[in-house]
Amino acid sequence: MNYAYLDIETTGLRSHHGELTVIGIHLENGEDGKVIQFVGEEICSSKLIDMIRGVDVLYTYNGSRFDLPFINAKLNVDLQEYCLHNDLMYACWQNNLKGGLKSVERQLGIPRKLTDVDGWAAVQLWHNYKNDGCTDSLNKLLEYNKEDVLNLKTLRRILNA
Repeated sequence: MNYAYLDIETTGLRSHHGELTVIGIHLENGEDGKVIQFVGEEICSSKLIDMIRGVDVLYTYNGSRFDLPFINAKLNVDLQEYCLHNDLMYACWQNNLKGGLKSVERQLGIPRKLTDVDGWAAVQLWHNYKNDGCTDSLNKLLEYNKEDVLNLKTLRRILNA
């Protein structure tokens, strides 16, 4: 089975008011894998579809309600046409793990390097990059997104999902 883990960064919670800023995907290949990130104007439907081809199961956290609908609204791509989708948030709920991904990570002892970044900070990092050309902000945003997709893999293994 080929697994992938997806997380997006946006400028808002609603697709009609926000933009996709980063799509991060961790493609799992046994113990190995690679993280691919599309940023800003690099984000397009053909690249995303190419990346998802061959994936059997795509894992997200709250992706059923946020990531996948946002991608569909912005890129007109329904990722569930290309692979099965498993939203780990529901497996967490079944295990009495409530809250967002960062809260669940804390409850399970999954470490993070960037403890000072959350969704709101991610928006600010994007604006710092776009408005001021701050590459340090972009690098921090990409590292935050990378931690999200890598921790989804850890979460799936802990939950045996």
